Amino acid sequence: MSYKAIYSYAWDLAETGVATAIDEFRALGLDTVTIAGTYHAGKFLRPHGKAGKVYFPEDGTAYFNTNDSRYDGIKPLPNSLTAKQDVLRELVDDGRMAVNVWLVLLHNTTLGLAHPQSVVRNVFGDPYFYNLCPSAPEARAYAKGLARDVTETYAVGGISLEAPGFTPYAHGYHHEFALMRTNPWLESLLGLCFCDHCVTRAEAQGIDARRLKAQAAADIESYLASDIDFPSDMAEAFWRADIAADGDLRRYLDFRSGVVTSLVSEIRADVRVDVKVAVIPSVARPTGGAWYEGSDLRALGEATGIIEACFYEASPMRVKSDLFDIRRRIGGDVTLRGILRPSYPDLATKGDFMTAIEALHDGGVDELAFYNYGHLRPVNLKWIGDALGGSQ
Repeated sequence: MSYKAIYSYAWDLAETGVATAIDEFRALGLDTVTIAGTYHAGKFLRPHGKAGKVYFPEDGTAYFNTNDSRYDGIKPLPNSLTAKQDVLRELVDDGRMAVNVWLVLLHNTTLGLAHPQSVVRNVFGDPYFYNLCPSAPEARAYAKGLARDVTETYAVGGISLEAPGFTPYAHGYHHEFALMRTNPWLESLLGLCFCDHCVTRAEAQGIDARRLKAQAAADIESYLASDIDFPSDMAEAFWRADIAADGDLRRYLDFRSGVVTSLVSEIRADVRVDVKVAVIPSVARPTGGAWYEGSDLRALGEATGIIEACFYEASPMRVKSDLFDIRRRIGGDVTLRGILRPSYPDLATKGDFMTAIEALHDGGVDELAFYNYGHLRPVNLKWIGDALGGSQ
């Protein structure tokens, strides 16, 4: 089968009914359901929800029946829905659509709070509970365990790995607050992990991580004590200048990419050979900013063969521009998938959505996914059917 997928949550599929949802998806011309196997917190408005319109997922839980024997140390927390209904099993057993499981790996506040020894820590040692660190052995074992578990328990065709690396400072937690403006320089320094695991690994590669940590802490302290507010464009220039001027910082950023690439490579090696493994490389827009999270697009593409990029842009030209940049980074031998949101705040008109799909197709991207079944209005779902030649 090709990959014409709809991203979906177990709670939406359970409410609609798996068979009914599959009927709807097939009528739109879709052939794959990409279901969240693990997910973080949220507050979601559901336009066509039947049992309420606003939904709060249980933070950091798994939406499939996990096997604790496949984990050591950090173990997934089962979502309460799994005690009542195995939605993933129903999807697989139905057999009318391919099933792909979307795993949010290390962005998990609940597990971070339970395992503080394995979370990202900034230059001051402050824990970022929302991000298990990919350098931490227990976090790596957990991520690999998830991939093995779901692919050994269920006859799924593929997995899409999200959050395999270092979540940016400004992304991960609710009610983020500061009585001062932030800026790219400050957020970039605050987002660097200097936990013991990272420092030890970096030093083993000849990087003076302790000096770099002390310098970054001193720079942040000095800035916070000043009366200066960096304008955003100047702050971005200062951050780039730091990277250019400090060899250890450049090498540390490269080191982070090596950590993430090795984790993804180990996952690819651990799961069934016939399972397709894709990487959703970044929360950054455009995708080229993935390097900060430790996502080396070329290396990850070589490790798995598939990059699944979020083209979450507000115009077809921005989608086309991101496509041009990704293509030159990953090379022609890596499969590139595209995820689109056919709605506000991205492609808010049907014309823009259709033009974006055409641009991706012209650029060689024929494997498409659409985000997200529960979030989209019925009219936006219909756009998908119109684009794919469905019956609606």
